[in-house]
Amino acid sequence: MPILHAIVLGAVQGLTEFLPVSSSGHLAIVPWLFGWNDFADDQIQKAFDVAVHVGTLVAVVFYFRRDVARLVVGGWKALFSRGEPVTDDGRFAWLLVLSAIPAAIVGVAANSVIDRLDDEIGLIAVMLIVFGVVLYVVDKYLPGRRQAESFRLRDSVLMGLGQALALQPGVSRSAVTIIAARGLGFARESAARIAFLMSIPIIAGAALYSVVDIGGPSGIPVDLRWAFLAGMLSSALTGWLAVWGLLRLVQTATFAPFAVYRVIVGLGVLAVLASSFR
Repeated sequence: MPILHAIVLGAVQGLTEFLPVSSSGHLAIVPWLFGWNDFADDQIQKAFDVAVHVGTLVAVVFYFRRDVARLVVGGWKALFSRGEPVTDDGRFAWLLVLSAIPAAIVGVAANSVIDRLDDEIGLIAVMLIVFGVVLYVVDKYLPGRRQAESFRLRDSVLMGLGQALALQPGVSRSAVTIIAARGLGFARESAARIAFLMSIPIIAGAALYSVVDIGGPSGIPVDLRWAFLAGMLSSALTGWLAVWGLLRLVQTATFAPFAVYRVIVGLGVLAVLASSFR
């Protein structure tokens, strides 16, 4: 695998994991479009996916490091400090963990099916378009003012169920959780903030599951480790930029640009499929 390819795919993962445009969809489309065949088998591709996901996990944890530290302490106290009232941080922490359960169950139960969906480029394009339209409509016509502090059990369950839909490449975990949050009345910045914090347990859990599945670090071929490291660093840097940029953008703008981008990319992919270009 050329290091340049690893850097490009790491950047694609870092940006699209947090922007509402589908990381899994883009990681399937980019190599397909350019004809890159960098992985000798599915196991090595899984190993690379783990590497770039770890990069994005590092990015989001570092960006929210103060929040994460506070939530970890609050969650620990809520679990082991008997007789003391549960703090807002403790409640929020366990609601974030709860939100990851639907996607975790579906991901483990349908792992082989999900792996095959990565090759369905036409379906990915359709999902980009469909959920781009849904994102636009919900963001425009369901304005909300709720803040992240009002996150409750009902929100965690509904957003967690939505998050499970993102196992289909092209849907986007970030997009579907933002759509659900906006539908539940959260303000744009709060919706994005909750979506980012929800990503921590699900990315960490998926990465751990995949590490076990590939047999740990030994599953990475020695001659590819520099490329994997380059991809990881690229995804970490661009992931941090994506979180930083989106949280600032939504303070003054809507999610419409991402909805439009999704539709354009989806239509473009369908056009390529229908032509002799590819």
